[in-house]
Amino acid sequence: MRHLIIYGHPNDESLNHHFLNTVTEILKAQNHEIRIRDLYQLNFNPVLSQQDLKDQRSGQLSEDIKEEQAHILWADHITFIYPIWWTGMPAIMKGFIDRVFSYGFAYRYDQGIQKGLLTGTMATIINTHGKSKAEYESIGMDQALSLTSDKGVFTYCGLQINQHLFFDKADKATEEMIEQWKQSIIAAYLN
Repeated sequence: MRHLIIYGHPNDESLNHHFLNTVTEILKAQNHEIRIRDLYQLNFNPVLSQQDLKDQRSGQLSEDIKEEQAHILWADHITFIYPIWWTGMPAIMKGFIDRVFSYGFAYRYDQGIQKGLLTGTMATIINTHGKSKAEYESIGMDQALSLTSDKGVFTYCGLQINQHLFFDKADKATEEMIEQWKQSIIAAYLN
């Protein structure tokens, strides 16, 4: 199977980077083909420009967008790994979605009805956040995060969600917690 990992964290010593390594090890052990798109290492430009919008309408996309779309089309399964900052994706990941998941590539409208175009591709989302699960549940943020990313982006574009894993209190993670989370990640790829 062809696995694409889209990774968005600037610190190579972060928990997110540890999870990137974990996913990579799991997939290699299962003899999958793997491509990693580390948005910070790529110095990906997250700013959706007026030119990008014009290009999308004309179907003449810039080379950096064409390259990322080619990786997405190559994949059978896409894993997104990023932290939750200010109750959302880091700007670089959101900008990646804005620029790469463009109209006519990731979705379109047929007679006013939205249609996702990335069907047949699985997605796994791995997120860390500092707040506790209980805090997010008490204010409905857990549901809001799933609604805005899973339904508002990923399934909207036709991706089939394999799992969306949230790891809370990540800034206070113990070795035991990290090992439990690693086991959850392993289980997500054994389905």
